[in-house]
This record gives sequence, C-alpha cells and structure tokens, in this order.
Amino acid sequence: MTTTTMTSIPPLNLAPMLVIGAGIMGAGIAQVAAQAGHPVLLHDAREGAAIEAKAKLAKSLDTLVAKGKLTAEAVAQTLARITPVSAIEEAAPVRLVVEAIVEKLDVKRALFKQLEGIVATDCVLATNTSSISVTAIANGLAHPERLVGMHFFNPVPLMKLVEVVSGLQTAPAVAEAIFELSKVWGKTPVHAKSTPGFIVNRIARPYYAETLALLLEQAATPAVLDACLRAAGFRMGPCELMDLIGHDTNFSVTQSVYEANFYDKRFVPSLVQREMVDGGLFGRKTGRGFYAYPNDGAALPVAVHEAPNTAGEVTVHGTGPIADALEQAATAALSAQGWGPARVTDSGWTGLEIDGARLMLTDGRCAAQVAADTGCRDVAVFDRPVVLPVAAGTALAYAVAGGASAAWRGQAAAWLAALGFAPLPLADAPGLVVARTVAMLINEAADAVLQGVCSTVGADAAMKLGVNYPAGPFEWLSRWSAAEVIALLDALDAHYRGERYRVSPWLRCAI
Repeated sequence: MTTTTMTSIPPLNLAPMLVIGAGIMGAGIAQVAAQAGHPVLLHDAREGAAIEAKAKLAKSLDTLVAKGKLTAEAVAQTLARITPVSAIEEAAPVRLVVEAIVEKLDVKRALFKQLEGIVATDCVLATNTSSISVTAIANGLAHPERLVGMHFFNPVPLMKLVEVVSGLQTAPAVAEAIFELSKVWGKTPVHAKSTPGFIVNRIARPYYAETLALLLEQAATPAVLDACLRAAGFRMGPCELMDLIGHDTNFSVTQSVYEANFYDKRFVPSLVQREMVDGGLFGRKTGRGFYAYPNDGAALPVAVHEAPNTAGEVTVHGTGPIADALEQAATAALSAQGWGPARVTDSGWTGLEIDGARLMLTDGRCAAQVAADTGCRDVAVFDRPVVLPVAAGTALAYAVAGGASAAWRGQAAAWLAALGFAPLPLADAPGLVVARTVAMLINEAADAVLQGVCSTVGADAAMKLGVNYPAGPFEWLSRWSAAEVIALLDALDAHYRGERYRVSPWLRCAI
C-alpha cells in the first residue's frame, strides 16, 4: 500500500523547517531543532503565541546559562535561529514541517492539506500526534507518502525517545530520514507502525489499569500500591503518576485506545478513574486526585513486626535467583539459632515452608486458591521481587489465605520482615501488584511485536526512554520465563473469566 514516489530523501540535517504549534511541545521541538543548527520558523494560530513562546524559551535558556549548563553564546545562536511567523505561507521554502497542534483529526488533516498548497512536493511533513492514526491524518493528501509521525515526549529537550510512526502510505525513505534526523538531534528513535497508542501509550496501559483494578476491588490503598511498584524500580507509582499526568488526560488516552481497538476488553477504562474525572479530581493541576496537593508525599505508617517464632523446620523451595536470594536471607535469619534451611528444588513452587505452613511466591493464584489446591491451611503468598539482590526494607505485597490460623497471619509478615522485606498486606487478590503488572506489560509488548507495531528491541527502548521504566518488557521476560508469565496470566484469566488476561500468541510461541 505504500507509495513509492519518494524513494530517497536527502539528509535533513540543518534543513530549514517549520514548527506549527507554539505550546510546550512545539516550543520544545523548536528549541531542539535550533540547537542542532536548523533555521526554524515557529507558527501558531493564536496571534502573538509564537513570539511569547520564544520569549519564554529565552528566559528558560538564560536560567541554564546561570547554572553553567549552557554558554551565553550558544543560547544567542539558538534563539537567532528561531523566527516567529504569523503567516503560514512564509514557510514555502522549508524542507521539513513538524506539527504539534491540538489532538483533533479534522484539524490536523485540514492543516496538512493547507500545507500541501504552500511547501514543495519533496518537503517532509511530520506530525507529533500521540494517539491519532497517521494513516487517517494522511487521508486525502495529494502526497500521503511524505507524512510521518514524529512523536516526542514531554519535556522535549530532556526526553530521549522519538517514536517514528509510519502510516500505511508513509514512504520508507521518509521514515528513515526522520529516524536519522532524530539521532542527529541527540534522540533515540524507534520505528513504530501506526496503530492505537503506537508503542508507549499502548504498552503502558496495564501499568495504570492493574492498579485501578485493584483499587476497584479495594485490595489496597493508593499509597500501598505506589510503594510496591516503586520498590520494583519504577520512579513513580501509578497513582502518583496519574495524578501528575492528569486523570482527565490519562482517562482520555485510555478511552481512545479502547475505542480504537474496537472495545477490546484489555483496554477497558476504569470506573474508579471515570468517577474522579466526573468529579473534577484531575490530580496535581486541581489540587486533588488520589492524593491532596500540596502534600507530604504518599507516606506509609511505620509497621512493627514481631520476630518469627522458633521453627522446627524451614525449607526453601524452588530454583532460580529468587529462590537463591530466599535461601541466603533465610540462612542469615536462622544463623542466631545455629542452623540453616533445607533446600528442595523439584517441588514446583518457590518460597519457604515453615513447620508445614507455606510462604509462597505468587504464581497468579490467590492464597485461598492455593490453600484449596494444596490442602494446606496456613498459606501466604508474596509478590515478585523484580530487583535482585533485594535491598533491606524493600516494600513487598503479601496476602494470607482467609482460612489461615491467626498465628500464621502474624508469622507470615514476621518471616517476610526477617527475610529483609517491608511487608505490606493486601486483600487476597490474584497476582498481587508487581507480578500481575509486569506480566501484563510483557504480554502487551508481546502482542505489539506480534502485530508488527515494533521490534522487541524497540519496545524495550521505548518503555525505558519514553516513560522511564526500570527495564523493558523483554528484559523482564529474559529474567523471568515465558512459561511462568503464561502460568500467572492464565491464573488471572481463570479467576476473572474475561478476555483481559488472555495470553499473547507471541508469548505462547516463546516457550
């Protein structure tokens, strides 16, 4: 379906260009381009907006000069390359246009049709859309093959990722020219196919969705869920992050991905978030979301755990890094008693058996289900430690089977504390927090690769650079195993009996 009228594009380095839209994104794109040496025309439909944006940029850059991060000469050169223009017709000589205007299909489509009557036929047209189909924007253009997505992340000067998005008619040479230009600008580009959410906004949906689902089930508070995911290496917990993004924005993106995927249940929006949006509780920008602002952070009460009772027998079950870490921690915990744990590697589960009670790494089943399946009354499940070795005091979710003895309820937390964790109790939800969230991120990335949206390498780079994940989904998969991820997702699927947790065919074939 791709047209071939643009089979080669001369390098766009230093090419004169036009940035349309003088908001945060447009001004950031203009700054990056000007710093790379491009003559940049900056236009905005609102009269005077481009001039205001340049003045604001000048103040921002002067601050960096005062901090010693830029020289006054470099700033002067950058600003000299940016020229605000009130008439879009002044852009006739440019070789590249980057659009960063309102996220409305009809407005973007009309703009590019207007541009086709102004710029030369070999001028590359790029859209910074974060969610609209590049194919749809190109519909009706005389030369749709020259339109490509160039999706930056906010703040543009600091964020390294650029999603280079190809629609059905985007010429490969055009996408490659933008890919190479992004590298010249100091960015890390990844190729993406124009599908709902592209790479980052699609793969990231479970990070919010799983926490929202747990909140709907009253499994834990926002502070507990955030603490668990921060302990897994994420810079911000989902609730903190949604408050920062704005629930109106986050809900809108989720809704658009849901609708664009023909109401696939994997992307269904949350009733919890819709209620917040309906109530105007957008997060930081309104002073109230999951947390109140300004606040003292999402502090957790300090818990004091009893020491584990003296045990007659302790056995570490399982193989792999987590079982090894548990054995080391249990050995240290029992050293004062002058003995260490036994080790069994072929039991089919990972965790500790303490005088017949089981403290198990979650496999996706809730603790009550494990108790029913094994006939063991005293069962507790704990979340997956993603970062190894585990730092002392790392927050870790756990849940105890409803039929467990009162003594075991206290001892489960005591043993987790003795192993070096800061145990956080949850309702008995399958997969707990980190395990189900990371498994779903892996699963969504697997489907994206299956559908040709991106490569495995591209998915990892996009999630680390676009949303600052501590690892990419396929890096997590390499540390886990496809079989274990599938087992956890299948357990979630069996528990909820819906399509949300169906396993990607790509993942099943990876076993």
